[in-house]
Amino acid sequence: MRLLRIWLLALSFLIATVAPVVAMSAEWLTEVFPGAESVGQPLDDAPAMPVIGDGELIGYVFETNDIAPIPAYSGHPVNMRVGMDLEGKITGVQVLDHSEPIMLVGIPESVLDDFVGQYAGKSVRQKVRVGLSRQDREGYERVDAVSGATVTVVVMGEGIMRSARQLARQLGIITAGVAEPATVRDDIFEEASWDELNEMGAIGHLHVTRGEVDEAFIGTDAEGVETAPEGREDETFIDLYFAYLNVPTIGRNLLGDSQYEQLMESLGDNEHALALMADGRYSFKGSGFVRGGIYDRILVHHGSRSDQFHDSDMRRLWGVEAEGAPRLPERDIFILREESRFDPAQTWEVELLVRRQVGALDTEFAGFASDVKVPERFLDIPEPIADAMTEEDRPLWISVWEDRVLHIVVLGLGLGVLTFTLLFQDWLVKRPRLLHGLRYSFLVYTVVFIGWYALAQLSVVNVLTFANALFTDFQWSTFLMDPMMFILWSFVAVSLLLWGRGVYCGWLCPFGAMQELISAVAIKLRVPQVKVPFFIHERLWALKYIILLALFAVSLHSLAQAEVYAEVEPFKTAVLLKFQREWGFVLYAVVLLVISAFNHKFFCRYMCPLGAGLAIPSRIRLFDWLRRHKECGKPCQICANECHIGAIHPDGHINPNECHYCLDCQVTYYNDRKCPPMVVQRKRREKATRLSSKAADKQRIPATEVATDST
Repeated sequence: MRLLRIWLLALSFLIATVAPVVAMSAEWLTEVFPGAESVGQPLDDAPAMPVIGDGELIGYVFETNDIAPIPAYSGHPVNMRVGMDLEGKITGVQVLDHSEPIMLVGIPESVLDDFVGQYAGKSVRQKVRVGLSRQDREGYERVDAVSGATVTVVVMGEGIMRSARQLARQLGIITAGVAEPATVRDDIFEEASWDELNEMGAIGHLHVTRGEVDEAFIGTDAEGVETAPEGREDETFIDLYFAYLNVPTIGRNLLGDSQYEQLMESLGDNEHALALMADGRYSFKGSGFVRGGIYDRILVHHGSRSDQFHDSDMRRLWGVEAEGAPRLPERDIFILREESRFDPAQTWEVELLVRRQVGALDTEFAGFASDVKVPERFLDIPEPIADAMTEEDRPLWISVWEDRVLHIVVLGLGLGVLTFTLLFQDWLVKRPRLLHGLRYSFLVYTVVFIGWYALAQLSVVNVLTFANALFTDFQWSTFLMDPMMFILWSFVAVSLLLWGRGVYCGWLCPFGAMQELISAVAIKLRVPQVKVPFFIHERLWALKYIILLALFAVSLHSLAQAEVYAEVEPFKTAVLLKFQREWGFVLYAVVLLVISAFNHKFFCRYMCPLGAGLAIPSRIRLFDWLRRHKECGKPCQICANECHIGAIHPDGHINPNECHYCLDCQVTYYNDRKCPPMVVQRKRREKATRLSSKAADKQRIPATEVATDST
């Protein structure tokens, strides 16, 4: 009986321990694959796990980032878990992880769950589109978008379908032949007017009236917003034309010989040029477009793909040369890159997204689309070949870097200027006006470009993530996925070794730059400054190290929990989200900035865990180029009193763990009107000059007298 009790207790404990884990596994499994019982071990030849039901294989589950990670606006892909049956039909989708700023502002996770839920039942053989026009389009399946996050969910939808198709081909679920893309016949050219090009079907056309736009928003939150006045429903909203320019008969007639030849010479291998030309009250480019962004009003659909254009994909179309062409004031050329795998033999479609604002952050949109197909006589169309799964030979991060060439170049130039400043600091500090102009200009660059534009604000979370990766599965590709952060971290690592922590904290931190600029303005306006006694100031330094150690301890248990507590840094609110966040976070960031007007860089000095994390390895720096006189601190205290960051001790030595490398003390070091040792040296030089001058005068007087006597 006693043995039976022990056995029952052990069994109860085992059930109590294992049951929650099984239930948790069953919960996510049934969400992505209803009716499934369990999952098997990951496959050796594909990034997926088999799904078992009634003791048999019924499908697979996989993560999109393992197969087709597509960067969204944040520069990072949205990772999703997807279920797919043996027929290639998607059974369910679950969002696992994302870092999209727009999703962090005001869109709850439940909205994302509802969006991906629309893919259940879709087949990898179908053409699925996000936000397809309410007009019926043959051959396409439509899923609703998310208001205020259209681009993000388009990328998510593409990630689901592309990864599912690739896995289906790899597993043999899709076995149909795939043809090589058609090529353009350069030997055929026919002179044609605008009307003749239209008659042969070479130019696509989409005409939308104001009334049609109003009807598209009926039943949505945007119904009644910006509607056409009564009697003006038939007015043109947009009259849009589009064409494929690589074909000589189309491109040469539309662009003219010179413009066509220049365009063709600029195209790379397997790149395709599309012309978009329009008239009307609505712009297909939009007025809110910024450099480095996406033209989010136009989508090009071809085959099973949907592509959008970045700023680097646009070329100016200077004029339409075809005889009889209508007046089309808005006209541009957009380039489909090699990775789009565009096939000119397929029908391709342009979709125009029309947006209406319905709240501070919410928008509704309706899509209007039209298609066109290049006449086959202008193409060489190969026969279908056996299907084969083509893997990319190069890592994904290379493509990400290529997409951000402009960002990389501008960041590289900025880091080059900073390197010049550091290497030739002795020359610059002797020219205070030049140095201060350069420094404050660089701080503005740091806030605007590095922070708000490139979103390259480093954080203690990066330090914790890197440390966690060293103890787990470290992969360089993970850090290479964000070129701006990788380049910045690489520069910071080198600068830590050479000069210490101060280079980043004093020059490259966007939030630190905000504080310094505010402090400079406050001092200029004679705002009273709160001076903390040095013995208190010195002890407050320890606070940021305590915060860092606490975050590191939490990260050992849960990195996700550490990221929550890392909100002690206001970087996400002030820089990444540009203060578009819940009022509590905004108030915290604003209070810290206001304090900096009265106490220079209060957060940086006493609270910043990132600064503490950088100060620890900076103790092994190789150079100490901040010069000091033997009189510094004994008795001279000018630099110590003027150091806004408070990094100079009363005895005159500079604490490199706290110095922000502003170089103000070096300006004073060489100032022979302000620094006492330099003043003494100047006076000695002046005295020596006077004595030398008097001696020369005495030597000239006798010579003069001799000349007078001779006379």
